[in-house]
Amino acid sequence: MRASFGLAPALLVPALLVLAPPRIARAADKPVHEYLSLALSPDGKTLASIEGDPTPSGEVAVRDIVLRPTAGGAAHSVVLPCGAVPECTPSFLTWSPDGKNLAFVLRRPGTHDHEIYATDADAATPRQLLSFNGTLVDLRYLANGKLAVLATPDANKEVGAVEAGAAEVGVLGTDVHEQRIAVLDNGTLTYASPPDLFVYEYAALPGGGFVGTAAPGDGDDNWWVAKLMRFDAAGKASVLYTPASASQQIGDPQVSPDGRSVAFIAGIMSDFGPMGGDAFLLDLATGKARNLTEGNHSTVRALSFSCDGSSLMLTLLAQQHAQIAALPVTGGAPNVMYSTDERLGAGWSGPAYVSACGSNETATVHQFFSRPPEIEVGQIGAWHDLTTDNQGVTEAVTAKSLTWNSDQFSVQGWLLLPHTPPQKRPNLLQRMLPRLFPPPRPHLIPMITMVHGGPAWANMPAFIGPGLTRKFLDAGYAVLLPNPRGSYGQGEAFTRANIRDFGYGDLRDILHGIDAAERAAPIDEHRLGLTGWSYGGFMTMWAVTQTNRFAAAVAGAGISDWQSYYGENGISDWMIPYFGASVYKDPAVYAKSSPITFITHVHTPTLEVVGERDIECPAPQTLEFWHALTDLGVPTQGVIYPGEGHGMHDPKHIEDFETRSLAWFQRWFADRGQSGSP
Repeated sequence: MRASFGLAPALLVPALLVLAPPRIARAADKPVHEYLSLALSPDGKTLASIEGDPTPSGEVAVRDIVLRPTAGGAAHSVVLPCGAVPECTPSFLTWSPDGKNLAFVLRRPGTHDHEIYATDADAATPRQLLSFNGTLVDLRYLANGKLAVLATPDANKEVGAVEAGAAEVGVLGTDVHEQRIAVLDNGTLTYASPPDLFVYEYAALPGGGFVGTAAPGDGDDNWWVAKLMRFDAAGKASVLYTPASASQQIGDPQVSPDGRSVAFIAGIMSDFGPMGGDAFLLDLATGKARNLTEGNHSTVRALSFSCDGSSLMLTLLAQQHAQIAALPVTGGAPNVMYSTDERLGAGWSGPAYVSACGSNETATVHQFFSRPPEIEVGQIGAWHDLTTDNQGVTEAVTAKSLTWNSDQFSVQGWLLLPHTPPQKRPNLLQRMLPRLFPPPRPHLIPMITMVHGGPAWANMPAFIGPGLTRKFLDAGYAVLLPNPRGSYGQGEAFTRANIRDFGYGDLRDILHGIDAAERAAPIDEHRLGLTGWSYGGFMTMWAVTQTNRFAAAVAGAGISDWQSYYGENGISDWMIPYFGASVYKDPAVYAKSSPITFITHVHTPTLEVVGERDIECPAPQTLEFWHALTDLGVPTQGVIYPGEGHGMHDPKHIEDFETRSLAWFQRWFADRGQSGSP
């Protein structure tokens, strides 16, 4: 095959748990409605949500704000000033303490400027409270009825390292934009944190002032060294907690109702946003912090105080189980109140549910691989559906939770099997004289393993709507979603188990998972594919240098050379926790996990894709891998999508990537035939 590269046009025996086989065929003509964010009014009577229908590529480009009575009844949509167009994206819904107003942030399409609006509970036409030249995130009402927000004046990109980076021009390192706590009062922002700190998260103190996680300098890069800080009424900062080591990050700070303590999550985390670790409680009077979940074999993904402050309400991931638990602040074991194999909560990270201290009402979004999302309301574990937007929609897939042994670990993952015609049974002659009349050949299923990003993250159940997974299943492929060491779901020791070992133990876990899938289903060993994005893209590049087991591979936003990557990316602080030192102090540990070190071992046809302005996994890493395979004569193709960051947004680019990926596997699987025959 001729290699090409260019800008795309504007684009143990496994323990089995068989869950929710498809009830009906997918309603292909009905879009799957997505719920991205929830906010419950203080009295629990009205639920606000951000939602919308995905495009064929899976991107929810046009979003609405909808208000629904939790007792049932007519829903009302908020009319957004910028209309139903992409980038007119509402976010950060927050109710006023009296429940009379709902405020939200709105991005001005085509810019990095944001506005704040408020509407009443009847979804009347929203009124503008602020127009701001810059980004606004994490809007929330304070107890005094004023609004607080994190504001970045004159921002040159959207907040977060996954967003497309600004052009690197001019004097390097001088164009720093700090995000600060600000309070909105009569149309004016008053800053409540100093100008030399980037504040990532915050919470208000009852007596005035704030706590938050913050670090000086580039906000995309420095979250991994952020400290927990207190900001007094004058905005002066003081340090409350410094992470115990470079491999401990902190997030999700929550202040107790009495203002005497702060809870937060601490652990090794590879990305800001997808939190995971242990639950810590810090006494503001003594400055001492306690780990309340040390040694637990689960991951805390979100936390909050109970209304009376006696417990922490935890969102946990325990292997395949999503759990809600109450943990006494005095210590002890978490009391698991609810456990399910469904996915709980709106969006991809955050709490399993939202609640209101003025009532016992809670709300969540639940979904599974074969069951689309719906909003539920009620008391924890006694929920009932509030919405029926996706009624009659299902996905023709069988999902199995697998566990397998790998080294000292019990590893979990999900195996998704497509709907296939029933196997033909041997007739009488075939049963009596199999040598003369061979029985029907077993139908073997090609399988693609999809490695999640992170690595501190996990594959969790989510409805298979539009996207790459559905394309694979529709093509008749099985899909394996492993959670190797380094993932969330089994406690901190498991999440830390890939430190200074990228590509070794975690690859063994994945390969053993493929073995487990082959024991659980008729998987075709000769038609195996591998793909992933970010960390999953690295693992794809790495795996093809270590094994020839895969017929084809697709590396999304991969990393080919950790040594050159260290100096190219915009988030190098994340590497110290995992590699133990900078590349300049210990280059050997980076080289031993670099695919480029073993590049001459590659024989697997590999497609590589990346966004042009990806600051997490920059395009030169993909270019380097593509260049090497081209030079070595290995079938390859490389694609750089213009204007895209680490997370792609343009539906045309997403669709091109998915279509191109499927075609890549189809081509090379066809060369193998069933069971490797020509």
